[in-house]
Amino acid sequence: MKRCVTTLSAVLLIALLLVGCGQKGPLYLPDEDTHGSAAEQEG
Repeated sequence: MKRCVTTLSAVLLIALLLVGCGQKGPLYLPDEDTHGSAAEQEG
């Protein structure tokens, strides 16, 4: 039983560490205007 808990804890820890991979930079929702102005500049 103790081995099962240890294994489950290790798997959960690894999963939590992997969830954060690639998450960098400011966390915000971009303004809708920026998408519109970029489209206007292209065309």
